[in-house]
Amino acid sequence: MRPAPAALLLSVLAAAAASPRAARAEVIERVVAVVNEEAIFLSDLRRRATPFLGQVMSQPTAEARMAALRQLYSELLDRLIDEELFQQAARRMQVRVTTSDVQRAVENVIRQNGLSEQEFWEAVEAQGYTEAQYRSDLRRQLLRLKVLNQRVRGRVNITESDVRRVYEQRVRQANRRLRFRTSQVFFPVPEGASATEIARTRDAAAAVASGLTADGFAQAMDTYGGGELGWLRQGDLPPEMEEVLLTLEPGQISAPVRSSNGFHIFLLHERERGGANIPPFDDVKEQLYQDMLTRAMERQEAAFLEELRRDAIVSRRL
Repeated sequence: MRPAPAALLLSVLAAAAASPRAARAEVIERVVAVVNEEAIFLSDLRRRATPFLGQVMSQPTAEARMAALRQLYSELLDRLIDEELFQQAARRMQVRVTTSDVQRAVENVIRQNGLSEQEFWEAVEAQGYTEAQYRSDLRRQLLRLKVLNQRVRGRVNITESDVRRVYEQRVRQANRRLRFRTSQVFFPVPEGASATEIARTRDAAAAVASGLTADGFAQAMDTYGGGELGWLRQGDLPPEMEEVLLTLEPGQISAPVRSSNGFHIFLLHERERGGANIPPFDDVKEQLYQDMLTRAMERQEAAFLEELRRDAIVSRRL
């Protein structure tokens, strides 16, 4: 009789924490999904789950461990089904990944991380993977990329005009955001202050503000408290404070502004459009292009995968 899903998950969890002999005794191989007549086995799912079982076992209760394991196995089974769909598409398209392809990819990753080969494989092992598992995962990733490049890369055409259009849009957005360089004199209101105490603090702040000048602002900060706030962008301050700064001209001082913890008197030093520090197009166009290409390929991959799922016969048995 086929074990119930909960019993199956409990047996797998127990086996993962037990000795190799106990694991062989308790876990029974079976099919957990079928994709177009190709089976995915429990052993495939268990191998893929191994690096994550430490996180599952770290849950504080048996119920939490069970819930975490169910979620992990469900997500991993979805991934295995998608990978099988790509494997089948690769066979139809006669796309292959060779051992040399995998080795070159490994060498590239090692070089990019600035590690020796021994250090790299030690880091892989520390993540819960064997070298064979890592190479197998890398092979699957390379196969997926090859399939996508052959199947959908031709649908993605990003020109320099497209990149420039995105750049100019970002410049416009940045220019709509203002930057402020400001200082404040601050009169705090203690938590739980009474209405009388709040009114007294407000009146004190108003009296100071009425006689303040830009030249005397630094002295007022030393006397009453406050300081330089530096450059702020729109959105850095609560709306009620930002609205006050928008009404000031450089050199002007605000009336006291109430916040949740006191009263603020602002001196606006400078205000400018935020696009002043945007790098030139030629300096960022390659990175912009790569970002746009990545997003476009992700959209095409999602559409292609949806097409594969729609045309497949998939049976989940977990």
